[in-house]
Amino acid sequence: MTLQAPQARTGDHWLTVRPRLVLASAFMLFLELALIRWTGSNIVHLSYFTNFVLLGSFLGIGLGFLRVGRAKGQPYYSPVVLFGLVVLVIMFPVTVDRDTEGVLYWTSLATKGPPAWLILPVIFCAAALVLMGPAELVGRCFPELPRLEAYRYDLIGSLTGIAAFTALSFLSAPPVFWGVVAALAYGVLLTPRPLVSYLGLVTVPSLAVVALLLAETLTAGALWSPYYKVTFQQKNVLGVPVTDISVNGIPHQQAVPAAARLQWERQYGLPYERAATPPRDVLIVGAGSGTDVAIALSKGVARVDAVEIDPKLRELGGSKHPDHPYDDPRVTTHITDGRAFLERTSTKYDLILFALPDSLTLVSGASSLRLESYLFTEEAMRAARDHLKPGGAFSMYNYYRESWLVDRLASTVKAAFGHDPCVDVVSTAGQQAVITAGLTPAAQRCAAPWAGATAATPPPAGDDRPFLYLKDRTIPPIYLITLGLILAVSLVAVRAVAGPYRRMRPYADLFLLGVAFLLLETKSVTGFALLFGTTWVVNAVVFAGVLVAVLAAVEVTRRFRTPPLPVMYGVLLAGLLLAWLVPNAWLLSLPLPLRALAAVTVAFLPIFAANVVFAKRFSDAADAATSFGANLLGAMVGGCLEYLALVIGYKGLLIVAALLYLGAFALLPRRGAVSA
Repeated sequence: MTLQAPQARTGDHWLTVRPRLVLASAFMLFLELALIRWTGSNIVHLSYFTNFVLLGSFLGIGLGFLRVGRAKGQPYYSPVVLFGLVVLVIMFPVTVDRDTEGVLYWTSLATKGPPAWLILPVIFCAAALVLMGPAELVGRCFPELPRLEAYRYDLIGSLTGIAAFTALSFLSAPPVFWGVVAALAYGVLLTPRPLVSYLGLVTVPSLAVVALLLAETLTAGALWSPYYKVTFQQKNVLGVPVTDISVNGIPHQQAVPAAARLQWERQYGLPYERAATPPRDVLIVGAGSGTDVAIALSKGVARVDAVEIDPKLRELGGSKHPDHPYDDPRVTTHITDGRAFLERTSTKYDLILFALPDSLTLVSGASSLRLESYLFTEEAMRAARDHLKPGGAFSMYNYYRESWLVDRLASTVKAAFGHDPCVDVVSTAGQQAVITAGLTPAAQRCAAPWAGATAATPPPAGDDRPFLYLKDRTIPPIYLITLGLILAVSLVAVRAVAGPYRRMRPYADLFLLGVAFLLLETKSVTGFALLFGTTWVVNAVVFAGVLVAVLAAVEVTRRFRTPPLPVMYGVLLAGLLLAWLVPNAWLLSLPLPLRALAAVTVAFLPIFAANVVFAKRFSDAADAATSFGANLLGAMVGGCLEYLALVIGYKGLLIVAALLYLGAFALLPRRGAVSA
């Protein structure tokens, strides 16, 4: 029999408990996504710590649940802290770029704004405090409903929050709209008693946040794509019209006439010189603002497929590029991820160009490491090779910054094509280089043979460990220090907010379930990114799919008699074993509909089983808010442990998750272990 918590009073809020719970949960997830997106667009450090705000959010949500029953007043602190965070970020934005502790920063810019050691702890703590408020409102609803019914409405609210944020992303809405949503949610959820406190601590800071974000929207002249805050500036260089394009505060691209670009920088013309046969059909991955497309057209090609992941960069190329290459009937644009395009298309080309693509600030997924790029793995190079016509060639160029990175990429191309590529280091300052390989050695014309990799050259990156920019198989010290500090701060915060740790001791298994589930979610998100593209649409669908799978598990547990927990743990471990055994290469070889069906089955079977386990255990918990808070804090620890993928790969996370689930099973209370 499911234990019910004593029915708590609904209080004096005008909303009844169910709609209040849905609204608070939706707001909580919406606010989390908005903070991740907005802070990352203004604080460049977060391009390399993109789950940093997520970890702070998890801490705050867990603390909010743990405060239930201990705090009596309304969480008016949340809108006040949000206002302070917005003021801080707008007044002290950060533009930075440098090489630090084995992490390659992609461009060479001077540091502007507060240093990472100062701004990142402030953002982490502020994110935790901001999210603690909505979480506390959600947690207060849990004792008023049966356990699984409360969890069900929490999930429905979370799905609503994802849908709302995804819709605004689709519409390219600027952050002022996010601020309006936050202000309305605060106004509805926080009770206006006493009125003075409500006006001073809710209305004023909420309206101030909207005003600040409106001012940012009107003055920055930014375009908000689903990935970046895009700004541009038109100027004249030596009589040539040039449009400088920055993303998230970093100079990213220039829209330059083809003739000028070929004159100023030799690397842009080298792929056409190294190809033995003049190309007619060309694929350009990373088409961006159109300069590479304009160069291809100037070389007399017959057809160009231009692949660009960001719709706003493509939009700027269409309206601002002096050559207007996207107006040419020979050009077809594809707004998608480059690797995904290669896996889906059956077209073959005379020349495939990777034109300065990089993972500077890819999708800020809620569980993704952002040092990876599935475009630069050995498997990706093989996919490019398979799309070449007889006599065709593949070429890639960029400012690689490190000589070992040039050699690593050349080694990757060699492994994929079976022979040495042409390697042209155009400039040793910044390692400006072009790497070209023909389908056969006869299809390429090298100026000089490549010197070859050295003993210090890292092996090619692969789809399981796609961390091109990480030289050694290790977790960089900067990450270890940062994560250690996060965990230390979290321990202190939990003790200060929730009291003695013994409150959560009975829920140690739920804590481990949270740790393991976050690793499982990470594996799913990165797996779908590989199979279907690292796009914001794929990420949104996957996160929504995870919540749907969780909701399905809750509904099954509520409505049907499910097997005992030991059996469900067995199903869970079997699902993890299946995910381990199914290779990505086999999934990628399937037609798209079958690939989607197989991927969903492999990814969501263990997720479903894990949440049946959680739902059964949670329904028997004596303290709903504390047990749920322990699970959420476990998810925060899982967010730290996901960096193990830098060493063991994404597949290795399944082993860690399995061990954690075994630990959770071992910690089951005896009564829970036999409950059906």
